[in-house]
Amino acid sequence: MFSSLKVKHFRIYWLGMFVSLIGTNMQLVAQSWLVFQLTNSAFLLGVVGFLGAIPIFLLSLFGGVLADRVNKRDILIFTQIIFMLLAFLLATLTQFKLVNPQQIMVIALLNGVIMAFDAPARQSIIVELVGKEHLFNAITLNSVAFNSSRIIGPAIAGVFISVIGMSGCFYLNGISFLAVIAALFWIKLGRAAAQKSNSAIRDLREGLSFMIRNRSMLALVSIVAVMSLFGISYIMLMPVFASNVLKVGARGLGLLMSSVGLGALSGSLLLARLGDFKYKGRLLSCSIFLFSLLLIIFSLSRGCIISIVLLVFLGAISVPVTAVINTLLQIRVPDEFRGRVMSLFMITFAGIMPFGSLISGSLAQALGVSTALLLCGLICLILFTLINILFPGLRDM
Repeated sequence: MFSSLKVKHFRIYWLGMFVSLIGTNMQLVAQSWLVFQLTNSAFLLGVVGFLGAIPIFLLSLFGGVLADRVNKRDILIFTQIIFMLLAFLLATLTQFKLVNPQQIMVIALLNGVIMAFDAPARQSIIVELVGKEHLFNAITLNSVAFNSSRIIGPAIAGVFISVIGMSGCFYLNGISFLAVIAALFWIKLGRAAAQKSNSAIRDLREGLSFMIRNRSMLALVSIVAVMSLFGISYIMLMPVFASNVLKVGARGLGLLMSSVGLGALSGSLLLARLGDFKYKGRLLSCSIFLFSLLLIIFSLSRGCIISIVLLVFLGAISVPVTAVINTLLQIRVPDEFRGRVMSLFMITFAGIMPFGSLISGSLAQALGVSTALLLCGLICLILFTLINILFPGLRDM
């Protein structure tokens, strides 16, 4: 289950990243609550999500080109330092009651710009730390770290918002970046970045051409795009759902978000325990349909307990989708295209998300949050069916 952690430099990197992710998820909950308290608007929650992710859509391909040309560790050290400074800026503005929605939007936008260059390097550095022998396990354990932090971070935020305030959560997030920065200074990569004589634009065209020629990769990123555009909307709308439907406060919001993380952690650990199993495509096909059905049922829930149970299962089902797709992409891509392919994965995983935030935020504002989630679940079910029809080899991957 934990075989890749036997690799020293990956273990150091993983632990540092885990601490940082806890802080990041704590800030996300506190920031969502802050925006909703300042504006009482589901639409503006969507706007903040849009601004935080639109740079990933616009700039990640260039981030992928950079990751294939420059030492990935150096890229990550720079990006993590900027993330830390932005967290401290938001904390200071909040502490001294100078914060307003416009400032939060600007900081979200700047975080998105940095993420566009951070994410491709972060995704593609894994194989250089562990090699292809431990790649699936390392990707799965990254999901464990990510999803564990979604339990711990929101749980801490739910308590700390009422104890040390939202500014305290932002300060703790800034401090948490020191762990991953220290880890990055410590680790050594298995190989140096390839030296490129081509122009960056030519590298970009070559990466896109490579993806277009590979139908299996197009099928995989199409699934991620649907998940990001319509499937993940329930997380962005959670503050509205907690407040307007379930009528719970900040602690209730933290509990709901932690439930998603608990399910995702369980799914990650189970996936790690399965190892590098053969029928990844079949698991992926079943997972996307089950996710759609669970989202539809969640949209109809009105009780806190049933909502928590459904969120646990939604979190558990979403893990095989992203982890298996990430692995299948990385197994199939040559090393010289890894950064660019993973940048396209990040565009569909996080870059398309702002459009989903705007769509679901607008639907929630106009029709109510429950109806918006119902429509998103139905759209996921229809589009996943079309993808399976158009790419019949998906189940055999």
